[in-house]
Amino acid sequence: MPRVSILLPARNAGRTIERAVRSLLGQTFTDFELVAIDDGSSDDTGAKLRALAREDARLQVHTGAGRGLIAALDLGLPLCRGELFARMDADDESLPLRLERSVAALDADPSLAGVGTGVEIFREDQPPSPNLIGYGQWLSSLTTPERLFHEALVESPLCNPSTLVRRAALDQVGPWHEGDFPEDWQLWLRFLEQGHRLTCLPEVLHRWSDSDTRLTRTDARYRREAHLALKSEFISRRLGLERRLVLWGAGEVGLKVSRLLRAKGHRIEQFVELHPRKIGKKLEGIPAIAPGELQGPAEGTHLLATVGAKGARAEIRGWLLERGWVEGRDFTCLA
Repeated sequence: MPRVSILLPARNAGRTIERAVRSLLGQTFTDFELVAIDDGSSDDTGAKLRALAREDARLQVHTGAGRGLIAALDLGLPLCRGELFARMDADDESLPLRLERSVAALDADPSLAGVGTGVEIFREDQPPSPNLIGYGQWLSSLTTPERLFHEALVESPLCNPSTLVRRAALDQVGPWHEGDFPEDWQLWLRFLEQGHRLTCLPEVLHRWSDSDTRLTRTDARYRREAHLALKSEFISRRLGLERRLVLWGAGEVGLKVSRLLRAKGHRIEQFVELHPRKIGKKLEGIPAIAPGELQGPAEGTHLLATVGAKGARAEIRGWLLERGWVEGRDFTCLA
């Protein structure tokens, strides 16, 4: 039985599938199986996969009904036999040491449920956007379980196709859920919610493809509103209704998060604001105060930092830490 199983769903990926598969077949760690799901492709994806399977017995090809990503993953997961489980996307490229380094990290620390790797984001038609490059650098910086936990409600904290997880932990958490949210981010939040430790290896071991047709650009599950709803759902469960909440930031994000949490029954006591026109006013019935007026940390109260402007999260975190607030216990960054 192979040590690692890799699940690769593909649909109409004829242009990139051979590159993706060969990057896995060329790994320095060789004790793996690659389960590819041709999810109802109308191009030559299936033919290319079957040709590659004739070259290397570690690759097995199965045919899906074209019902989408979650259905393809649900079809492939029971076919994966390894104690460690990895995902791969059909337009990505794993660098040769990806599996070797990831397996070694899990072997070295039994407390870890999974590891991602540093990523290089690339496009074939033009340079990636500065925002996306920044996201890749942020991902690659989450190199301790504590840092990843604290950042997990900012953006999805792992590059899904760079990650290796213990199959036992995945089975405990449960597979991907279908819904109005990014399925990978929701899975990582469920891992963390159930007490599993995740981290990212600092070394860049995966090339993550971007394009105008990428799901994050075209699928409604990746719109901002879906992200905010997902974050609000998990922070609501983590904190419980008994805690009083303070939101640092009454901009677009802060107001939307406030509405989502109030709809769940949470009490928002204050907004913390820097804008002089907001300080001293009530915003949707909630008073806005300046940072210097903030009392705390106080038992029974939790602050959510909901300012998404570049550099703001670091400034707010530093301001709170200098004054004795403990991240996770007293405050959480949500944007």
